Amino acid sequence: MIPIDIARIVLPLIVAISIALMLTRPRGIPEVWWISGGALLLIVLRLVPLKLAGQAVAKGSDVYLFLIGMMLLSELAREQGVFDWVASVAVRGANGSCSRLFLLVYGVGTLVTIFMSNDATAVVLTPAILTAVRKAKVSPLPYLFVCALIANAASFVLPISNPANLVVFHTGMPPLGTWLADFGVPSVFSILVTYFVMRFMFREDLCKSIDCEVEDAKLSSNGRLVLAGLALMIAVLLTASAFRKDLGLPTCLAALVITAVVSIKARSNPFHLAKEISWATLILVAGLFVMVDAVESQGALNLTQQWLAWASHLGQNVGALVVGFVVGIANNIVNNLPLGLIAGGTIQAAHTKGLMANAVLIGVDLGPNLSVTGSLATILWLLALRKDSAEGAGGEKLDVSFWKFLKVGAVAMPVALFAALGGAILMNMLVGKH
Repeated sequence: MIPIDIARIVLPLIVAISIALMLTRPRGIPEVWWISGGALLLIVLRLVPLKLAGQAVAKGSDVYLFLIGMMLLSELAREQGVFDWVASVAVRGANGSCSRLFLLVYGVGTLVTIFMSNDATAVVLTPAILTAVRKAKVSPLPYLFVCALIANAASFVLPISNPANLVVFHTGMPPLGTWLADFGVPSVFSILVTYFVMRFMFREDLCKSIDCEVEDAKLSSNGRLVLAGLALMIAVLLTASAFRKDLGLPTCLAALVITAVVSIKARSNPFHLAKEISWATLILVAGLFVMVDAVESQGALNLTQQWLAWASHLGQNVGALVVGFVVGIANNIVNNLPLGLIAGGTIQAAHTKGLMANAVLIGVDLGPNLSVTGSLATILWLLALRKDSAEGAGGEKLDVSFWKFLKVGAVAMPVALFAALGGAILMNMLVGKH
């Protein structure tokens, strides 16, 4: 057993090193190995008792079920050509205009993020958009950046738009009506401002025209069935959210039912879809739950609560701006999943509600647009681009470095975050007057 004084140093050091290795991926080793390895090391060294580690993993059950359901539906939609069809419709609807194509891709990305989560936009929509724009023979980067940034900018429209929402409010998810009242206007500001900033930054590429004809992809009857199933699932989740029920189990059950119905009609084996689910992502999230619980056991929440109390003393509006920006920038240092877990624990322990809690969530969701290390969705987006380059797909070679992303994010994120926080403050003031 490691002495308590040494444990207080070793434990946070292991956690910090594990997260740093997750973000930098030395030798290309996947993120899950660094996090799961760090979590196992904490258990082996008895810095975290096995029982407490099990309890920490169990805390994430709702998140795991939500991710499984969304990933399963995303793979089903991809297999049935739904995303290829959507991308084709966007390209043909552009009528030869790159700027119109940019707007259409942005709209599609917004809808996919809102109703299927930001991970679906990053992982499944991105390759479909890439294939479509390459067939149109236009520079793919503006449209790929759309997939990356809208995945975070629209991720707090609904509770189902981002798994981080479930993490931050895992013990007290607001009912749907309250959520829309709190985050509706900030989300609109975030989406609009991000669009106009990106439209300006990519203005040279978007002034060009599309000279190549693109074949119209047909949506099969099974694809239409998937779309109908998605609409039904969204209705179920919105109903569950309205009644303040956990979203993980309804998401997973709805996905299983839709997959079963489509597979029976298509006479296909549904089990191969299970292989396409990123189980490593679930292990990664479970490892983060263990690590965050370990850090919390060392009194980390006392520090974050003190900082939150200090920010509150600045006044509600100024405090919300400070909290939102600090949390937003911190995402890019430790990633939004561990930060969301810590933020959720802090909010719960400090009994924080209203504008300050909303500012924390906006910072967790929108802050990752600063850099490629900010959120799991952005990391998955980057991995999808690397996979495309590794497979030797034709067209412009993709090379989105940390600095190339930062050039866009350093402008888009702060402006959108300020607008979203301003919207939250505005709504809080209007509600307070009534």
